Amino acid sequence: MATSTLFDYTVRDVSGKLVTGKMEAADEAALVARLRAQGHAPLKVKPAGTGLNREITLPGSNRVPLKDLAVMSRQFATMISSGLSLLRALSILSEQTACKPLARTLAGIRVDVEGGSSLSVAMARHPKVFPPLMINMVRAGEVGGFLETVLVQVADNFESEVKLQAKIKSAMAYPVVVFVIAVLAVIGMLLFIVPIFAGMFASLGGELPLPTRVLVVLSDGLRVGAPAGVVVLLAAGVAWARWKHHPAVRNAVDPVKIRMPVFGQLFAKIALSRFTRNLGMMMRSGVPILQALDIVGATAGNVVLERAAADLQESVRGGESMAGPLARHKVFPPMVAQMLAVGEDTGALDTMLEKVSQFYDQEVEATTDALTSLIEPLMIAVLGSIIGGMIIALYMPIFSVFTLIN
Repeated sequence: MATSTLFDYTVRDVSGKLVTGKMEAADEAALVARLRAQGHAPLKVKPAGTGLNREITLPGSNRVPLKDLAVMSRQFATMISSGLSLLRALSILSEQTACKPLARTLAGIRVDVEGGSSLSVAMARHPKVFPPLMINMVRAGEVGGFLETVLVQVADNFESEVKLQAKIKSAMAYPVVVFVIAVLAVIGMLLFIVPIFAGMFASLGGELPLPTRVLVVLSDGLRVGAPAGVVVLLAAGVAWARWKHHPAVRNAVDPVKIRMPVFGQLFAKIALSRFTRNLGMMMRSGVPILQALDIVGATAGNVVLERAAADLQESVRGGESMAGPLARHKVFPPMVAQMLAVGEDTGALDTMLEKVSQFYDQEVEATTDALTSLIEPLMIAVLGSIIGGMIIALYMPIFSVFTLIN
């Protein structure tokens, strides 16, 4: 698939109807042979996105939001439970999905399924669109004969994840906005207001107070180093976007995130909620426990829980319990280990995991509300102190202006 090309094609099917679509293939000859093997009569084949039909894409425009995957999964489950065939459901989804990258992917999956591939195999060919959790659950649903149930669970999981992300954004939005406003206000005063006052005080003579001299030095340094600072910030942003998922970076950053003074508890609860929800859902769907642990470790969003999942794998592979290794990882509170132990003893581990996930979802909501109510007055006080301190430092020399004039 790495050397394949996306083609637009027009064919006539067995009923004589004209059908257009997109398909990936090594070259035009391979695509024509593939279409003929499916019983179609190819009429036109050309590379996609050529000439005036080329699509203009912006960076990030090919990403499929999790919300669209949740909607698609729920619609897919509804159509299958209503008796529609898999091919018909995929065709309808590809036509009505508003997300263009997802629509193109679904059209390609329909062609693969029509060619004899299973749904999970066809989805696995698009790892940038469908997460491993969804692919493995669909595979379990195909094997067990309960695909519509699995798709509903996937939709519920993705919707819970979307709500979780919304809570995180609501908790971070206010402090980020206030911080940006404070930085812009300070930069604006240092670049435009402080030089005016500095020139006026210099023309009058006399010695400036220490706070005013500090502001003048900062203003001069900012005017000289502003271009270099912008370049450094842009380079740092690009480097972070490129290397933030590197194992060495994650090993250094992720443990610090859950130990932060204010937001550490929030990050830990978010990771625990995601970990327990995904593991419980996959076990309920019949995914093998070792495979499920491998997937939920990678999807937890924190390398600390990924290491815990690896320990759980070794414990289960050796015939031991899951609750034992959790006690060795401080990120898991004793309550989680005890509930998992009870779930193993009673044979209701998936139910216990779901209850733990619901508990931490509520904890995340309560923590975000508490952080928001705490951060608002703190940020206002900090912003007021910074701006007020700068204004006082600028106006301190004015008290001696009349003396200097005389």
